Amino acid sequence: MTTIAVTGATGAVGGAVAHLLGEAGLEQRLVVRSPDRAPQIPGAHVVQASYGDAEASDAALAGVDVLFMVSGAESAERLDQHRAFVDAAARAGVQHVVYTSFLGASPTAVFTLARDHWYTEEHIRASGMAYTFLRDSFYLDFLPMLAGEDGVIRGPAGQGRLGAVAREDVARVAAVVLQDPASDAGQTYELTGREALSIPEAIEVIREVTGRDLAYVDETVPEAYESRRVYDAPDWEVHAWVSTYTAIAQGELATVTDTVERLTGRPPLTLRELLSQQAG
Repeated sequence: MTTIAVTGATGAVGGAVAHLLGEAGLEQRLVVRSPDRAPQIPGAHVVQASYGDAEASDAALAGVDVLFMVSGAESAERLDQHRAFVDAAARAGVQHVVYTSFLGASPTAVFTLARDHWYTEEHIRASGMAYTFLRDSFYLDFLPMLAGEDGVIRGPAGQGRLGAVAREDVARVAAVVLQDPASDAGQTYELTGREALSIPEAIEVIREVTGRDLAYVDETVPEAYESRRVYDAPDWEVHAWVSTYTAIAQGELATVTDTVERLTGRPPLTLRELLSQQAG
């Protein structure tokens, strides 16, 4: 019997994947940092480990055949933590890694955090394990959260477009791949929604569905850095925040694919559908 390990089960994507695998009647191992927060799913065994803890990771992954690796929390150490966990998976004899990467991952991606994903992919490729990369766009669920407390979304996105994807759709794809990973070995899938919206268009949808009175300020790049100084965040984080918008402006995230529907048999949610579903 194939042993599947799922990381990030206390989060939205990993938790949704764990529930889908549970509904399919599959046994799984939930690798989490906080066992008390792990979902209660029939056939799921909870173990504790964090990406940077080699000893705990070795123990958690012992006997695992297929690993669903959700990318770690954004931090200056994330890439090192990813590499350490991949190394632990290889030592434990994991055969196949399904990793949540990012659309357009490359060493020169405009969105700075997409570079971490590229180097993580490269480390997985070099490990000798089989792999499937799920390169998802920005999460559709996060678009309303871009607004500050004043209801304004600020950033240098111009009129660029974003083919954002719902976390629910990423989880559905992952669950399909995990149930027959050999069929998707060596594949890199770009996961997007079925429409690409500009920030003003997204705001209009949010306003119509939720009644929130949002506005958009199209900053220049220097203005974007200046407006974020108030948070006193480290440089890597500020660069990530600003490059979220410059990547949109430069068209790197305008991609729309049919991958979600092709792999799951159901089209991905639009922003309007997602918000209506949440209002439900």
